[in-house]
Amino acid sequence: MAFFNEDFNRFFIELAANNHKDWFDENRERYHNSIKNPFENFVAALSAKMAVDEPELANMDSRKFIFRINRDIRFAKDKSPYKLNRSAAISKYGRKNTANAGLYIQLGPENVVIAGGAYQPNREELQALREGIINRHHAFEKVISHEPFVSKFGEIRGEENKRLPGKEMTEFAKKQPLLYKKQFYYWAELPPEMVTDNRLLETVIAYHNAAKPFREFVENSLR
Repeated sequence: MAFFNEDFNRFFIELAANNHKDWFDENRERYHNSIKNPFENFVAALSAKMAVDEPELANMDSRKFIFRINRDIRFAKDKSPYKLNRSAAISKYGRKNTANAGLYIQLGPENVVIAGGAYQPNREELQALREGIINRHHAFEKVISHEPFVSKFGEIRGEENKRLPGKEMTEFAKKQPLLYKKQFYYWAELPPEMVTDNRLLETVIAYHNAAKPFREFVENSLR
């Protein structure tokens, strides 16, 4: 089942050349018909599929997983008011929880992004993740080398600290350099043509399921 037609990517291509309120207002009905409503339906279908493993999602309003199309331009040099894609973060912990791994999805004319992981853990959460890696290092090695995960996402991404707190952690990092990371997330990009593909939903779910062991590791570490 295709959730989107060709106008989804075309709308954003045209918006890129006309990123101002007047153009958007003139095309607002088109936005609702080709972008907003279909994307809400897609996110609802995604969260329903995910609820098989995460039943908490069944009781959540899927519209609250969706990010606004308006950009936050308060401190930005680029004052363009609208994003050039639609995105959502589906998680039983809520869209604003950036430490517990959920599903991040982004659709647009540049690519289809499927991602997840501990994107912005706070200091305590980061410490817990690092301790989890040390205390359960065999389990960690297993989830990051899980063949479906590697084939779809490659490796764990994230910015790194130059130093680690404590000698034990610094010493352990010689064996597992990922300990230096202050983010632990995974990211995959598919061609923009995937937006209108009949297999979009099942493809996203397949990618999401491939990362299940890693998500469980993160969740257990943060408990």
